[in-house]
Amino acid sequence: MAVIGAGPVGLALALHGARLLPEASFTVYDARAAGRDVAADPRTLALALGSMMFLQRLGCWPAAAAAPITSVHVSQAPPSPGQPEVLIEAREMAVKQLGAVLGYGALVAPMQQAWEAACAAEPARLSLRLGAPVASVATVGAEVAVQLPGGGAAQHHDLAVVAEGGVFAEQAKKGVARDYRQTAWVGSVVLEGRDPGAADVRGRAYERFTRQGPAALLPLPDAGGGRRTAAPSEGRRRAALVWCVNADDDPVRPLAPAQRLALLNTVFPAEAGRIVELSALKDFALGLNAERTLVQGRVVRIGNAAQTLHPVAGQGLNLGLRDAHALVAALRDADDLERALKRVEWQRAPDRWTMIAATDFLARSFTWGAPGMGTLRAAGLAAVQRLPLLKDALARRMMFGAR
Repeated sequence: MAVIGAGPVGLALALHGARLLPEASFTVYDARAAGRDVAADPRTLALALGSMMFLQRLGCWPAAAAAPITSVHVSQAPPSPGQPEVLIEAREMAVKQLGAVLGYGALVAPMQQAWEAACAAEPARLSLRLGAPVASVATVGAEVAVQLPGGGAAQHHDLAVVAEGGVFAEQAKKGVARDYRQTAWVGSVVLEGRDPGAADVRGRAYERFTRQGPAALLPLPDAGGGRRTAAPSEGRRRAALVWCVNADDDPVRPLAPAQRLALLNTVFPAEAGRIVELSALKDFALGLNAERTLVQGRVVRIGNAAQTLHPVAGQGLNLGLRDAHALVAALRDADDLERALKRVEWQRAPDRWTMIAATDFLARSFTWGAPGMGTLRAAGLAAVQRLPLLKDALARRMMFGAR
């Protein structure tokens, strides 16, 4: 098997497959230079509880570098009838946490180390080829030809799994594609204080529906990215920021840092606390880009290579890890490769398409000019909060996906 992409999804697939498929050989390809310190990558990842459990079983979950999510608060910015909100707490679900947040480098570095150790233990079966960008992947009869740049001989495998998708703006258009004309501004903040009388909000994630789009604050560990940093002073806490706005009427881009900070303090509810520091922000175009099928001949696409989603539900990486888990299970249990690929296709369809449809609906709802959309979202939030069974089902879907 060729695994293209040594990110969290590709490495999870390789590690899981190497354990459960002892007769299979795995080669992981990635353009990343062999000497690059991946631990320094500051990007932020949010993982659901199911993803955490999967990585724990693989033995590469960096618990000390992760901030637990113990509750999720979803609300709509005023004006909206009754100021509806949904609060999902881990204790209601009888779990210690709903998920966790950590740096990309803090997760991928131990996963890469685990794969390097596995390769050293079984060099005839397992390998890692860093600094090896893949130029093309094509099914040739009952094999897959993996072509590296330079025009040399292609590498032949029985199966290739593409697990490197990139960001929406850089991707080729897939079968189901939509440009939301939204921009995500991402960075980190430091908060202090909270609304008097409110419960301790450390470990709480916030999602706020605004007229421009959704905005989220995710708790961060004091030691960002697995590297020691100065901890915030007493009463302060760090959070990752995802701030989605209209790309054609962007209120963030023209502002100076102090102005951005002032505007951001009008977005979230008072109980979240006051934002006193704001990092430099990076912007990303948002859209939907999904393959209609995961399997094309002897090539399988998983994670962002299969579906790039709006971050409104924070499920992109979690979907990818579930793709990887399901593919290995299908390969282990089927008696031939064709049957295994058919199985993973139909097995992943409910989870994939439910999440694609849900995130697409929410993302597009912020662009609809029809009156009453805010009221409709408010009514939906109120219904979820009032109906415990519905809230429980929603929380479990976010933690574990469709089962």
